[in-house]
Amino acid sequence: MTGSDAQPVSRRLPSGVHKAVQPGCALLRLETTESREGVLDGAWWPRSRDIGAELPALLSALTGHLGPVTRVGLDTTAWEGLPTRIVVDDRVVHIDSFPLGDDTVLITRGDHIFSLLVVPPDTAPEAARAAMAQAVRADNVTQANQILIDTGSAQVPPE
Repeated sequence: MTGSDAQPVSRRLPSGVHKAVQPGCALLRLETTESREGVLDGAWWPRSRDIGAELPALLSALTGHLGPVTRVGLDTTAWEGLPTRIVVDDRVVHIDSFPLGDDTVLITRGDHIFSLLVVPPDTAPEAARAAMAQAVRADNVTQANQILIDTGSAQVPPE
């Protein structure tokens, strides 16, 4: 095959993925390499701010792809009833509170830390899909809060 025969590599998710994105799901790009430009490893769109209801499903899904997760870093002001640990798939996962902002969750497995964009639960589907698609692009260098602003997914503070 010559250089002119090579097909360009798409940096976008397949269109079927966008249609499947619903509240409560996560999109992940788990191939983190040293040469990667992106600042996020994936995106999560929880159904609510009840961490006890939302986190177990996320961690079970992540464990299926990453192996055992040991820690989760969240902003305590963004979640209702943030515990210090949770049991998922018969393993204790420690929960750390950091002033990350409500737009990010950090997942620790061994020596690796994965950063996920958190799309606010009440975000319109099209805005959520756009935010999640941007977050998982390998060349994304936009921070989580700016992605939410750019896609219309950011929370508007009450007046």
